[in-house]
Amino acid sequence: METLLEQQRRSHEERERLMDAMSKEILHKKSSARDQINSDHRVRLLLDRSMEDAATLRDLYEDKDGLRKEEIQALSGPNEFQEFYNRLKVIKEFHRKHPNEISIPMSVEFEELSKARDNPSEEMNTIVEFTDEEGYGKYLDMHECYYKYINIKGVEKIDYITYLQTFDRLFDIAKERKLNADYRRYIETLLEYLQIYTTKIKPLIDLADEVDAIEKDFQPQWDAGIFPGWPKETTSALTHAGAHLDLSAFSSPEELASLGLDRLKSALMALGLKCGGTLEERAQRLFSSKGKSLDELDPNMFAKNKPGKAGRNKDNTEKQKDIAFLEAQVYRLSEHVGEQRLSTVENIQRKQARTDTEREEEEEETFSESESEDEEDDVIYNPKNLPLGWDGKPIPYWLYKLHGLNISYSCEICGNHTFRGPKAFQRHFAEWRHAHGMRCLGIPNTAHFANVTLIEDAVALWQKLKNNKQTERWQPETEEEFEDSSGNVVNKKTFDDLKRQGLL
Repeated sequence: METLLEQQRRSHEERERLMDAMSKEILHKKSSARDQINSDHRVRLLLDRSMEDAATLRDLYEDKDGLRKEEIQALSGPNEFQEFYNRLKVIKEFHRKHPNEISIPMSVEFEELSKARDNPSEEMNTIVEFTDEEGYGKYLDMHECYYKYINIKGVEKIDYITYLQTFDRLFDIAKERKLNADYRRYIETLLEYLQIYTTKIKPLIDLADEVDAIEKDFQPQWDAGIFPGWPKETTSALTHAGAHLDLSAFSSPEELASLGLDRLKSALMALGLKCGGTLEERAQRLFSSKGKSLDELDPNMFAKNKPGKAGRNKDNTEKQKDIAFLEAQVYRLSEHVGEQRLSTVENIQRKQARTDTEREEEEEETFSESESEDEEDDVIYNPKNLPLGWDGKPIPYWLYKLHGLNISYSCEICGNHTFRGPKAFQRHFAEWRHAHGMRCLGIPNTAHFANVTLIEDAVALWQKLKNNKQTERWQPETEEEFEDSSGNVVNKKTFDDLKRQGLL
């Protein structure tokens, strides 16, 4: 039986060897994207083993059962020689019962890992399962998400390429369209695919930490009402249940009837009473509430839709918050697949422009694709530094000029990244790089910021939009109207001042 101290020593040795193996794996040269993905998965497996060893060591050092302390005392106590010979006896007895037992050093396992890395087998080259459309992590396969999206009621029908370019622009969808089961199922399907795909191409990312970071950023934005696509519902005079009326100045229902249907309806709504019927019925119903509390009134006088309304509003708010949090996760994960997203769009556009024969030839080349070691020696003659076409050769110079690729555009928000041609420049405003830059500035990437490339301009425009939104927001102190017993209409501030002074 292995002693606790020997378990500790073996765990420490294994952790050191795992750290060395991870370092060698990371420093090993990768010749293709497939090799990089496979290498990341091997590092992930080694890292998981190292964490298991760390957890084992932590439990041993905590020594909750006291066995480690007893073992140390036995080795360092007055009978240490007797303990030594007892353990020697156990070892001899083991080898007597198992004379052909061979002890394999731990170094052998890691040497085999090193050999498998240098000469990978077919199984080692296919560690992760991808669909044919995904091309082992080169492209996205979002057809299922696309079909769910176009089947959402009220959503604009778009083609697959447009969907790939805009699937993370969820804030462009009207808020009313999101409060249904179809949209929630779509968001859950999209998020599930992004999580699985991100785990495949970037296994070293801890999704649990990502979710915690997303929630930490999401909560303040939701509370402040600035989360993209979910503006905070501002209160207005219409959202209140009417304006209260002082009944002390009225001695009969006939005097109340002189105020008119609309004023009586507003007063009844303020009390939560039924507001239908003729002018006389409304006046009688309102006058019957004079000098009474709401508990003393007849329950049949109250509107039927009032009980439970606050609870429904709370449930609706929680539902909206859950959907918005799913969107926040989609925004973050879509940044991790930005490179594959661009490659997918380009690949689909290239396939659409080719004949069936050319597509079949490309598929055959894809299956038999292997990186040549002498690829660096075959330098393509390209003195004008023209972009390469689908065949790997420079495009014609007239085509280069036609698309304006000789003009470069720089975007400070994207980290001074340079884009060749107006088409790529306009397209990048809807892509992950620009969206990430805007998120770092704390600004939503909406249509207001189209063609804005400077950080200073974006911040100034965002501040201006917030100021405009603040001025448009309903101010109850100055905009809410009250009517005194004489029929004078004043705002809330003036009404409160007069009421405090006893002038009403």
